[in-house]
Amino acid sequence: MKKSSAFLSFVLLFVFLFLPLLPSHAGGEPLQGAEPLQGAGPVFDYSVDAQASAEGGVKPAFAFPSAKRLKAGDYPQMNGVNPRLAVWLAAQMHLWFAAFVLAVPIFVFIIEFAGIVRKDGRYDRMAYEFIRVSLTAYSITAVTGGLFLFSLIVFYPGLLSYLTAIFGGSMLIYAGLFLVESACLYIYYYGWHAMKSGDLKLLHLGVGLLLNLSGTALMFIANAWATFMMSPSGVDPAGVFDGNVWHAVQNRLWMPMNVHRFIANVSYGASIVGAYAAYSFLSARTKKERARYDWMGYTASFISIAALLPLPFAGYWLTAEIYGYSQQMGITLMGGSFGWLFIIQAVIIGALFLSANYYLWCGMLRSPGGQRYLKYVKYIAFVLFACFLVWFTPHTLILRPSEMKALGGPYHPLLGPLGLMPAKNTAVNIMLIFTYLSFLLYRRAGKTSVVKWAKTGDAAEAALFAAGVVNIVFLGVYYGYFTNTVYKVSSSAAQVATTISVIAVSVIIESRIFKNSVSSGPFEWGKMPARSQYALFLLAVSFTWLMGLMGYVRSAIRGRWHVFSIMKDGSPDAFTPAIGYAAKVVSSGTVIFMAVIIFIFWLSRLTGGKDNGHE
Repeated sequence: MKKSSAFLSFVLLFVFLFLPLLPSHAGGEPLQGAEPLQGAGPVFDYSVDAQASAEGGVKPAFAFPSAKRLKAGDYPQMNGVNPRLAVWLAAQMHLWFAAFVLAVPIFVFIIEFAGIVRKDGRYDRMAYEFIRVSLTAYSITAVTGGLFLFSLIVFYPGLLSYLTAIFGGSMLIYAGLFLVESACLYIYYYGWHAMKSGDLKLLHLGVGLLLNLSGTALMFIANAWATFMMSPSGVDPAGVFDGNVWHAVQNRLWMPMNVHRFIANVSYGASIVGAYAAYSFLSARTKKERARYDWMGYTASFISIAALLPLPFAGYWLTAEIYGYSQQMGITLMGGSFGWLFIIQAVIIGALFLSANYYLWCGMLRSPGGQRYLKYVKYIAFVLFACFLVWFTPHTLILRPSEMKALGGPYHPLLGPLGLMPAKNTAVNIMLIFTYLSFLLYRRAGKTSVVKWAKTGDAAEAALFAAGVVNIVFLGVYYGYFTNTVYKVSSSAAQVATTISVIAVSVIIESRIFKNSVSSGPFEWGKMPARSQYALFLLAVSFTWLMGLMGYVRSAIRGRWHVFSIMKDGSPDAFTPAIGYAAKVVSSGTVIFMAVIIFIFWLSRLTGGKDNGHE
C-alpha cells in the first residue's frame, strides 16, 4: 500500500507538470462579444486592448485567450461510457475520501497534543489507531484523485485547458504540496513509536502540524478552482484572464467555501472514525476492548457534534454570498428547481441531529448519576422533533389541479408560513441549543457539584436557555413576518448571535458550578447498548449522503455553464439532471463509498490487536 501511494504521488506530479502545456485554445471557437448573464454578479475586466496597445507602441507581453465556444464535437465520446456520469462519480468519490483524510489528521494531532499535556498514554493509543485507519483511505484518495483527473483530461479537454491556462501555477504548487503531505503522513505514522518520548515526541508533533497545514492548503487551492467556476473573477466578460492568478483565486465564494468545507470535513471525518469505533465495539470480544472502543466512539462523536453546531452558520454565509454574487443562482438554489431537494436535505439534517442526541442520551447510562437526567430526555426529544417538522415543511406543494382546488391554492393556509426561512432559521437555532443541552446533561451525568450556589447556578442557566429560546422565536416571528424584508434577513444574524451567546455563557457557568466536583459514581466505559452504536453508523451515512446531494446542488446551479457566465457547456449532456436521477446517482455512490469504508475498517482490524505495544 505504501509503494502504491508513492507511485500515485509521482504520477499525479507528472500529470500536473504537463497540464500547463496543454494547448490553451484546443477545440471550439472564441466566445466573441460574450455578455455576462443578467444578474450574474460582477465580472471584473482586467483584459488588455491589444489593438490600442499596438497603436500606442506598446505590445502586451502575453495575450491570454478568451473562453471558447465549445461544441459537441469538442467533447470526446467513448462507447458504453457516460462522460458526465463518469466524471461525477469520480469527483464525488474523491471528495468523500479527501474530506476524510483531511479531517482525521486534524483531530489526531489535537488528541496527541492532549495526551502530551495530560501525560495520558490512552490518548496516544487512540490517536495512533485513528491515523492507521486514515492511512489506507489516503491511498484510495490518491487513486480516486487520479481517476478524476484522467476523466477530465479524456472527456472535458476544453474546460481543463481553459482552467489550466489560468491556474497552471497553482496546480504545480498543488502537486508539490501533495508530495509534502504524503511524506509527512508516512513519517507521522511509521515514526509514531520511534518518536514517542522527549524531544522526538515534540518533533513528531511538528510533523503532524506540517501534515495538517499542507492538507488544508491543498483544500484551499482546490476550492479556488471549484469556486472560480461558480463566481469567476480576474477575467473580463469574454473570459480573458488578466494574468494575476490571485484575482482568480480570491473570488467571492472562495473564503466562504473554505470555511464551510473545513468545518464540514472535520465533522464528517469524525463521524467516519466514530463509525469505525462502533464497528470495533460491536465486533469486540472482551470487556476491555468494548471499553476502549466506547471511549473512542465518544471522542469521535464529541468532535463531530462540536463541529456540527457551527456548520449551519457557515452554510448561511456561503448561501448569502451566492445570492450576493448572482441572484439568478441564489433563486435557483433555494426557490427554483432545487427547492425540493432542500426538503430532502432537511430530513437528512434532522437525522443527523436526532442520531447525535440519541447517542448522548444512551451515554448517560455509563454512570449512575446519569439516571437523574433521563427524565428530561422526552422533553428535549419533543422539542427536537417539533423543530424538525418545521425544518422540512415545504413552502409550496406539488399538487394535482383537484388537490389545489380543494386546498384553495398552492399554499397550505396554516402550514404555508412554516415553509419560509424565518421559521426554518428559528427551528434550526433551537435545535442547536437543545443539542447542546443534551451534551450538557451528558457531561453532568458523572459529576456532583460541591459549590454552595449550585442550585442558583442551575436556575441561572435555566433562565439563560429560556431567554435565548424566547428571543430566537421573537426575532423569527416578529421580524420574519411583521416587518420589512430587510429586517427579515438581518434578524437571522441576531438569532445566530443569541445561540452562540447562550452556549458561551452556559459553558462559563458550568465550569464554575462543577469546579472541584466529585464523581457521582463509577463511570463504566463499554456499558452502552448495541443500538447506540447504530446511531454512530447513521451519523456517518447521513453525512455522506448529505455531502453528495449538496455537492450536486453546488455544481448544478451553474446551469449550462462550465464557468458561470463565461464558458458554456456544449456537450450532449448539457442539461440539469432531475432530482430523482441525481438522488439515485448520489445514493449509489454513497453505497459504494460506505462499502469501501467498511472494507477499510475490516482491514484495519486485521492489522490491529497488539500492534507494536499499542494494545
